[in-house]
Amino acid sequence: MIVLRISRTCDRPEDAIPLQLPSWLSTRDAFLSFKVLRKLITTEKIKTSHLTSAHEWQLYLTFGTFLAAFFGSGWIVRATELPAILILWLAMLCGVILIAAIAMVHHAEVLALRLGEPGGTLLLTMAVTGLEVAMIGFVMSTGYEKPTLARDTMYAAVMLVINGFMGLALLLGGLRHREQTYNLQSANAFLIMIVPLTILGLVLPNFTRSTEGPTLSTFQMIFLSIMSVGIYSVFLFVQNGRHRGFFVSEDDSTESGETEAEAVVEDASEHQSPRSTFYHAAMLVGYGLPLVLLAKQMSKPLDGLVEKLGAPVALGGFIMAILVLMPESIAAIRAAVNNRLQRSVNILLGSALASLGLTIPLVIAVSLFTGRSLVLGLESADMIMLVLTLFTATLTFMLPRTNMLLGCVHLLLFAAFCMLLFDY
Repeated sequence: MIVLRISRTCDRPEDAIPLQLPSWLSTRDAFLSFKVLRKLITTEKIKTSHLTSAHEWQLYLTFGTFLAAFFGSGWIVRATELPAILILWLAMLCGVILIAAIAMVHHAEVLALRLGEPGGTLLLTMAVTGLEVAMIGFVMSTGYEKPTLARDTMYAAVMLVINGFMGLALLLGGLRHREQTYNLQSANAFLIMIVPLTILGLVLPNFTRSTEGPTLSTFQMIFLSIMSVGIYSVFLFVQNGRHRGFFVSEDDSTESGETEAEAVVEDASEHQSPRSTFYHAAMLVGYGLPLVLLAKQMSKPLDGLVEKLGAPVALGGFIMAILVLMPESIAAIRAAVNNRLQRSVNILLGSALASLGLTIPLVIAVSLFTGRSLVLGLESADMIMLVLTLFTATLTFMLPRTNMLLGCVHLLLFAAFCMLLFDY
């Protein structure tokens, strides 16, 4: 770990604030970090407020909301008979979950910074995806049957990540830096895993003959679970072992090196913490438990949203996906704006891959153990949008540089997805 001690005045060096940089920085990057440090301090990009310890009020808010929902369930059920109260209660639950998820991702980012790339991004992705699959499992297994919830959530996650958040990252990064570079091999590695998982999990069930409708037989579901786990396991081996270098930016120019070093120092200052690694790991678990329990309370409001207000069934999956994916996607967009497109690619495409690779076996397990039906096959229009998105993403990441044009195209596809969500 490289430790810099920064102070706006050099009168009292003992009062300087220690700023820890990740140990995976090379000697050259560390030297560049020293060069840009003065500029970061003078331009107020290093905020000492980020170095202070938070009081974890989000954790108290999450536990308090869960206790209120648990002990006041009878009153809440009666009150949510009114559409206005139903919408207000669901909005409050979503708000608390989002606030707690952002706090949880902050602790994951501190750990990720200390761990380095690509392991740090993997930790961040696994934390958020673990939250997603747990939330889906709890909501699926409670309340009315929701056979399409898992399908809608996975489909929404792919569209949100590849078209929505990735499109916004490419657009904002292109507006600020004109063109951005990344490691082409990393994007190809992600896409070659994402494409078969999406087709096998969300398209193939429409064409099998062993069962009626867009479903799979028990044998087919077990085989799909093994395939999903196998594909994701191979990817983890490649990312963290044999081809670790695929997921690190390969641009070594001096100018981009200074930009990268500046982004690393700024990122280190933003997620700097005097707390120990164990503390942040404990907080990661501490936020995860109440979040999952609180997500279980969303089951009845989501049912009411569809039954009483006539909302589209797929809206529940969209809400689940955006709540879970937004916190880390904000970090990815911020990285693209700071000219760290490789980190954005690792976070966003990694989220899409993990969402599919881990969610598919989990929801199949829930379906088999609870006996609840599971619909995986997409509707015809959604299949077209999915194939179009995968094809466009493949074209986007065939180019060695990205620009705002590519981001605009993905955002337009996301707008089409939102239109079909409400007017199929």
